[in-house]
Amino acid sequence: MKLTREQAAGRIMVALDYPEAAAAEKLIAELQGIPCYMKVGMQLFYAAGPSFVESLKKRGYYVFLDVKMHDIPNTVKGGANSVTKLGVDMFNVHAAGGGAMLEAALEGVDAALISGMKKPTVIAVTQLTSTNQATLNEQIGIAGTVEEAVLRYAKLTKASGLDGVVASPSEVEAIKAACGASFKTVTPGIRPIGAEVNDQSRIMTPSEALRQGTDYMVIGRPITAAPSPRAALESIIEELVAYE
Repeated sequence: MKLTREQAAGRIMVALDYPEAAAAEKLIAELQGIPCYMKVGMQLFYAAGPSFVESLKKRGYYVFLDVKMHDIPNTVKGGANSVTKLGVDMFNVHAAGGGAMLEAALEGVDAALISGMKKPTVIAVTQLTSTNQATLNEQIGIAGTVEEAVLRYAKLTKASGLDGVVASPSEVEAIKAACGASFKTVTPGIRPIGAEVNDQSRIMTPSEALRQGTDYMVIGRPITAAPSPRAALESIIEELVAYE
């Protein structure tokens, strides 16, 4: 399906990986009017707090709160309850926490919902896109390939009732085949042609990721570190719109 500009923008999650709100606000001002997601990660959330997320929601932005909850089930249940009350559109937990923890996150969401409130999309991290084969086997201690580990966690996430997973774009096809087309995939490791790879190991261009069937693309430094972040984002949107 060919995307409109608005649909293409809605597939992009701009990673606000900044140490304080002021720097993020400068970027947000430059991107004003483009209906993309804003991804608030740990660094910014810990520095700017819940009020920053609330301010984004008041301005009409979709917000993905990327705090990767991973703790005992009761603690994750409480964390999920708190972030749901902020009105976030999406947040994530770690699939490595196990089924009971994943289910507890949904219990926390349900307990926080009030009449008329939109339920957030809850996804689980499978393996970070910085994880390569050696890291998986020798340091994390998981046998097999990265894709095998990702698929195992994706199936666990699906069975636990969550909406989707975070994975690299190279694993999207296998995840969709195993968990269904409606199971959401959020893919970091997106690098436009010519962009620096930085600390990512498993990457694709935006159009390549779209071809794999990904639902959302997390893009940070290729936009935020560009001489003109708005021009960089517009270029990615044009690439997605042009995809046949």
